Amino acid sequence: MTRWGILATGHIAARFAEDLRLVPGAELVAVGSRTAESAKRFAERHGVPRAYASWAELAADAEVDVIYVATPHAAHHEAALTCLAAGRPVLLEKPFTLDLATSTDVVDTARAAGVFLMEAMWMRCNPLVLRICELIADGAIGTVTSVRADFGVAGPFPPEHRMRARALGGGALLDLGVYPVSLAHLLLGVPQHVRSWAKLSPEGVDENTGLVFGYDSGAVATLSCGMVGVTGITASITGTTGRIDLPEPFFRPGGFVLHRSGAEPEAIAGELVGSGYQHEAIEVQRCLAEGLTESPLVPHAATLEIMALLDDIRAQIGVSYI
Repeated sequence: MTRWGILATGHIAARFAEDLRLVPGAELVAVGSRTAESAKRFAERHGVPRAYASWAELAADAEVDVIYVATPHAAHHEAALTCLAAGRPVLLEKPFTLDLATSTDVVDTARAAGVFLMEAMWMRCNPLVLRICELIADGAIGTVTSVRADFGVAGPFPPEHRMRARALGGGALLDLGVYPVSLAHLLLGVPQHVRSWAKLSPEGVDENTGLVFGYDSGAVATLSCGMVGVTGITASITGTTGRIDLPEPFFRPGGFVLHRSGAEPEAIAGELVGSGYQHEAIEVQRCLAEGLTESPLVPHAATLEIMALLDDIRAQIGVSYI
């Protein structure tokens, strides 16, 4: 049995808690928050036996095997270090932190302590996304030449909302853009050329952002994210001999369509159960059982490469979180 703790009590924490019920061998035993009231409410709602009024108290619980950090991303750095200092393995919600420097600090801390750490990029643990990677590796669509993906939500968000707060890492890029960027990275790796444009809000965060990645192989990725209108939230992967289309939401697809040259389109369906967070929990438990300190599905190197890309994009569009 793997005994889980959850650090934070918001919407994502609640969805993860529900999906943890779908994971064989998982038990949610503790929750920690900045206030006793919040922790107690969450514990009562989700049947959690122990509620702590601080992150440090949760991290100090020797009967917790791994902690899922679900705070807003501006607090990821502090929360992760608190857990790692206590020797607790960590599943850290994406985006990993606000920038490459703090992400590197977290990774270096985990490596020095020999403690498991993984970014909660659930898309990279999704069975259908993994199936797509297998098909591409087997040559189903030839060599990948382009990736297109978008993620836009409607808004408008009120001035006091965290999505408009610079100090909290607000804007579309870290919340939404991390998905298209991660998909492109998963399929094509680190681009050699990055071009970005964004419309900024009065607070100085990105409201509508366009990205073009270029690769020395000749491949391209055209990506977008925004909080000024709902986009299709779809993706398309084109290769020299075919194409794969992912429906909404592409990062947690219910299926996809495989187009092979000269053949009828093939619809490949998956089973949507829960909210989809269970797959990353299953991966964490597998890694812990095998004594790994990082996941091959979401390796530290990928997390840091993506954060470096996000830093580069922010520099180009003029967004700073300090």
